[in-house]
Amino acid sequence: MESLNQAWSFFLIATSRFQDIEYVFMLIPFVLFFELPLYFVNWMSVFRYLFKKSVDAPVSFPYYPRVTCAITCYAEGKAVQSTVISLLEQIYPGHIEIIAMVDGVQKNLATYQALKELVPVVAGYPKRSLVIIPKIQRGGRVSSLNAGLSRAQGEIFLALDGDTSFDNQMISSAAAHFRNPDIVAVTGPMRVRNARKAIITRLQSLEYMLTMQIGKLGFAKLNVINNVPGAFGIFRKSFIQKIGGWNTGTAEDLDLTLRIKQYHQRYPHLRIEFEPGAVSHTDAPESFKDFLKQRLRWDGDLWYIYSNKHKYGISASRMGWSNFIFLLWYGILFQIVMPFSIVIYTIYMAVKLPMLTFFLSMVLVYLFYLGLITLQYILYLVLVSDRKWEDCHAVLILPVYPLFQFVSRVWSAFAILNQILNKGHLDSAMAPLWVLKKGKQ
Repeated sequence: MESLNQAWSFFLIATSRFQDIEYVFMLIPFVLFFELPLYFVNWMSVFRYLFKKSVDAPVSFPYYPRVTCAITCYAEGKAVQSTVISLLEQIYPGHIEIIAMVDGVQKNLATYQALKELVPVVAGYPKRSLVIIPKIQRGGRVSSLNAGLSRAQGEIFLALDGDTSFDNQMISSAAAHFRNPDIVAVTGPMRVRNARKAIITRLQSLEYMLTMQIGKLGFAKLNVINNVPGAFGIFRKSFIQKIGGWNTGTAEDLDLTLRIKQYHQRYPHLRIEFEPGAVSHTDAPESFKDFLKQRLRWDGDLWYIYSNKHKYGISASRMGWSNFIFLLWYGILFQIVMPFSIVIYTIYMAVKLPMLTFFLSMVLVYLFYLGLITLQYILYLVLVSDRKWEDCHAVLILPVYPLFQFVSRVWSAFAILNQILNKGHLDSAMAPLWVLKKGKQ
């Protein structure tokens, strides 16, 4: 009997310790397993880039090929003039050809007229030209980009949005990379032009700093850049023509980036670069509702692209091991699995833990993320930012940013479910339904 009591006591102690260990694991933020290694690898790459930049002598050879800027226009109105003028004023001695495709021109006469008003203005700029293509039938971004590609005369092809403007050294900074025949695409920092309009735009501005600037800079130096944005992509025209231009469907930027990556195994020296000096400015959604609508499409498209259009193309035999591993880690694990993990993890803790313990554990997770984001923001501000005074204002929004991240990731899980259950990619303003259905379902 005594031995039985001892065994029972040992079992109770072991069970109690197991529960303690279980609680400890529940209190560990997921960042330790999913995000922290990603941050570490990215920053090591950024540090390596900054070190090489500080010790390498700058090399500059005259290289000014003809450049084509293809602007996809749809309901921008007068705002498109800022885009065109920012291209006319580039400090680039080579010829810049601007092709503006007005999609569904009969319903977008305001945009078409705004472009027509610029024709006499363009005549005052040497080595600049403007071609306006009025598309009677609306076909979406992909058809506009391919129309521009078919007319382009430049060696370098820029795919741009009609509501995006640029620093005046953007083209000269980006074009220099194409001296290297292995470079097939370049992108640069995207800044939020309307950052001070509302809290949601300030949050998106900070997000762009930490992901579209720091993230892409580090990943590009590892030659595993995740995406060349649709609003601002710079390509070697001959290569884009070789792979057939843009494909039908939504998420055309991610689709094209993955198609480029699928040439890595055959052409191991092929590169997609990030140029910190090629700066663009875009408008972010100014209301929380519009932000959610945008991310519903963005995050839902991830599942559509990974599980549908490229389900046979995601392999080391096509992409090479570095891109394949990175896509599994960042694209699948971080962007697809992690949102669901966070939702399940939070619900499990809410059910399993006492209310006070659950609240304190959420505070712990919040503080952990706040510390990590603050460290990343300080490193960005000190080492990378070229507008330190302007970017200093983001410090005011730092305490809210972890909550913004949490909401974004929970919404991402909803967006992916919407795509799986409702084919959310067919409910997109990027193109008419008949065009989206032409894409591979």
